Amino acid sequence: MIAIIDYGSGNVGAIANIYKQLKIPHVITGDLEQLAQAERYILPGVGHFDTTMGYLHESGMVDMLNEQVLVKGKKVLGICVGMQILADSSEEGTRSGLGWIPGRVRKIDASTLPAAPRLPHMGWNSLKPRREHPIFEGIDFDRGFYFLHSYWFGAANEEDVLGTVDYGRELTCSVTRNNVFGMQFHPEKSHANGVAIFRNFAGL
Repeated sequence: MIAIIDYGSGNVGAIANIYKQLKIPHVITGDLEQLAQAERYILPGVGHFDTTMGYLHESGMVDMLNEQVLVKGKKVLGICVGMQILADSSEEGTRSGLGWIPGRVRKIDASTLPAAPRLPHMGWNSLKPRREHPIFEGIDFDRGFYFLHSYWFGAANEEDVLGTVDYGRELTCSVTRNNVFGMQFHPEKSHANGVAIFRNFAGL
């Protein structure tokens, strides 16, 4: 069972619809007992870093997720701000992130971009994989994914970077460490490539 974590942020319904079409068991929930029974987690994301972390702390999810992900080794996929909160901190706020993948989230430097509107980075863009990985099986990297963001994940360790996107400069857009995965783009808006990401994650 995949738990799509409901913390008031993200396109949870769109993600659930994809898993419904794929006939993969899933649930949208913020219930701690139900979450503890899940085999995998998705942290969706549309929103602000501090707001998201605040809700996770207030709901008691941080301690529960630390136990399930760091101790029990269950797999988790963070999307957009759900990826950014995997980091230690962010220039978007003052709260600490989950710290599951060392790094700091930074604002895209608009001075590196050739034309307005510069931010947010919005629309389709290709992805440059750093290495082969099962989560990228069947992906058309040239077609890429749909992006909507103004901040990017500055990974402390290059070996944690799974893929990058070119937007003024090379920006990290996918990370992984052990059982933790993050995607800056929105798979739920990325048609066949996005469906492949969700299918692959379920099979890891």
